[in-house]
Amino acid sequence: MATPRAAAGALFFDEHGRVLLVRPHYKDYRDIPGGYIEPGETPFQACVREVHEELGIQPPIGDLLVVDWAPHPQEGDKVLFLFDGGTLSPSMRDSIRLGADELAGYDFHPVEELPGLLIERLAHRVTAAVTARSLGRPLYLEYGQQLPN
Repeated sequence: MATPRAAAGALFFDEHGRVLLVRPHYKDYRDIPGGYIEPGETPFQACVREVHEELGIQPPIGDLLVVDWAPHPQEGDKVLFLFDGGTLSPSMRDSIRLGADELAGYDFHPVEELPGLLIERLAHRVTAAVTARSLGRPLYLEYGQQLPN
């Protein structure tokens, strides 16, 4: 039986439809707010907790956008949940207080720039989440890709 590591994150937008990406101290690439699910926690609860820990805000977190079965060669099986954080108002953005031990900064980027800013598997997942948001329904992915119909 598989015993995957599980993580959850949120996709946030600004009023121009750009996606929020964070710059973790401990990674050499941009990421989205989120992290591993703790024992006894649901994916949604982990998402809310991680957003608060990393950004210092507690915006309403919306529906599930993507579930991705994404095994990693060095880290083993993973299942990743990505929720809709919605559009952050200017006042909510002004309230962001980065978790100094985790993040060096954040900024918003147009969707078309994501493949050049994120590692490939994350770029696929985030791009699929943007699609799911526009479709109004969640998508199931394997290795960041939708299954062929």
